[in-house]
Amino acid sequence: MNKPSATAGREISYGEAIREGFIHLLSRHREVFTIGQGLWSPWYVGNSMTDLDKLFGKERVIDTPVSELACTGAAVGAALCGYRPVVIHPRMDFMVLAADQIVNQAAKWHHMLGGQATVPVTVRAIINRGGEQGAQHSQALHGWFAHIPGLRVVMPASVADARDLLIASVLCDDPVMYIDDRWLYERRAVLPPVVERPLATEGPRVLRPGKDITLVGASYSTWLCEQAAEMLAAEDIDAEVIDVRVLNPFEPAAILASVSRTGRLCVVDGGWRNAGWAAEVIASVTEALDAGALKAAPRRITLPDAPAPTSKALEQGYYPEARHVAEAARAMLASRRIAS
Repeated sequence: MNKPSATAGREISYGEAIREGFIHLLSRHREVFTIGQGLWSPWYVGNSMTDLDKLFGKERVIDTPVSELACTGAAVGAALCGYRPVVIHPRMDFMVLAADQIVNQAAKWHHMLGGQATVPVTVRAIINRGGEQGAQHSQALHGWFAHIPGLRVVMPASVADARDLLIASVLCDDPVMYIDDRWLYERRAVLPPVVERPLATEGPRVLRPGKDITLVGASYSTWLCEQAAEMLAAEDIDAEVIDVRVLNPFEPAAILASVSRTGRLCVVDGGWRNAGWAAEVIASVTEALDAGALKAAPRRITLPDAPAPTSKALEQGYYPEARHVAEAARAMLASRRIAS
């Protein structure tokens, strides 16, 4: 049953691109189904699954009771039986209730059974921040899950990757955590035709070449880097922007090549500073490059080590913005000029 896309040649949003990924998968791969909370709702998962239950039936777009543990466990079991389920958690915070199924079960079975079993389950985890939602509804926990061997972790930043990394994740034989951020849902672009690519071939990508400084991000943080690079370009500062895209397994080759040329690294991360993802990127670079390759100490821009506030005024001081990235880049360039 093929459901043709209505988006060919026109600009669509990031959220709509996720929906296009589901249409492609559900229409061409009978072993794919989706399960989770609020999947029949017109608002619960934004515009990313609108009317999919009407197009493909409620036996393949399954709206569940509120039990993250149960629906994730069911998906893992189905994956062991040959299906390719996508279990959807509309808030990443509450997915923590399913941590055992993800960390101790899905991520371990291929290893523990000597490669004789695969667990092709995709866990879609949605980051939903801001709007005075407070500490229990605002967390980006990608750093936790990128730490787990056996669990692939992807974070699309672009409209095209929102569709294409979803498709690659679901068709991968390994368990994958696909993390999308609602702050990206209104990004817009014209999409090329779908090309099914193995997830194992995907990794960091240079979005904008530059010679003065390397800016690295993932998901919404990549968009901040892109905006900061535009600001810096107006000041004749040439920033290279790299989108990590795949956090686990992490392949830093593109970042190493960039920092070898620019001599400066600034990593932007939507998680916290302490033991965070930004530190992993910086460590990978400083371990691999000679000390003389760096013209300035690496910088990281993260959330402060505090739970998210509820107050709108405090939120404005809590979340990094593109201007903060640009300010850090200027400071790194200025410190080099002073030292020389």
